[in-house]
Amino acid sequence: MTTLPPATPTASAVPAVEPPVRFRDLLVSEWIKIRSLRSTPWVLALTTLFVIGSAAVAALADIDDLRAMRPAARADQGFLVFVAFPAAGHMALMLVAGSVGALTVVSEYSSGLIRTTTVAVPARGAVVLAKAVVTAALWTAAGAVISTGCFLVSQAILNGQRAGVSLTHPGVLRALVASALLAPVCALTGLGLGALIRHSATTMVTSAFILVMLPPIFSQSARWSAAVSHAMPVTAWKRLAQNWAPDPHSLAYSATVPGSWAVYVLWPLIAVVLAVVVVRRRDV
Repeated sequence: MTTLPPATPTASAVPAVEPPVRFRDLLVSEWIKIRSLRSTPWVLALTTLFVIGSAAVAALADIDDLRAMRPAARADQGFLVFVAFPAAGHMALMLVAGSVGALTVVSEYSSGLIRTTTVAVPARGAVVLAKAVVTAALWTAAGAVISTGCFLVSQAILNGQRAGVSLTHPGVLRALVASALLAPVCALTGLGLGALIRHSATTMVTSAFILVMLPPIFSQSARWSAAVSHAMPVTAWKRLAQNWAPDPHSLAYSATVPGSWAVYVLWPLIAVVLAVVVVRRRDV
């Protein structure tokens, strides 16, 4: 009886081994998700136009007052920081950035796409970190464009009355950087809230309440109340943008510049850490 040799497995019979997912792949995936949304470029474009437009309106509104001044008095005005970076425009930027940051997480839960994502990438914490990196990069770029545009447009208008300043003027660079970084700080805060709440409307209302509506409730005249107010991103932004020293004779407690930079660091850091912890421990 003849014994047949064992069959050699063909290449097609050998199961293919999928390469491990690298963090770079997650970044590309998250970038594709954001870029493929039709609303993303529209939101960025309209927000940019609105905030820069608010700076132009503020500068035009200040023209009448400048015309009534003598030339020497105009020169003494220095850098009109809240004309270049008006509070109304930047509060709108905070609302939009916080809402869009929240939607990067919430939209996947509402659509059910998060189940596909977690099957493909069981490391949920890495997915959240990739979302955070892409969100931070996108809104840092948008914030830089908006901040620079506000400064250039407002100073071009003020230069008509010889009241504009250059980029090298004292206080300009810090206000420019603080205004640019306000967008990613709020976007990452919204991302963290989205991971915690997982409901679109509730998350956006909570984000708006915490970022914009809550800080004015706390008075600057009591130490504990001022401390809470100074821990808010909008208060930190106003202190960093402000190019004059606090009045030592004022009864209000003033925020410090180092403390305001610390607020800029701690809010997004805590939000992302909480998002990673929550996503790892909760079921999809």
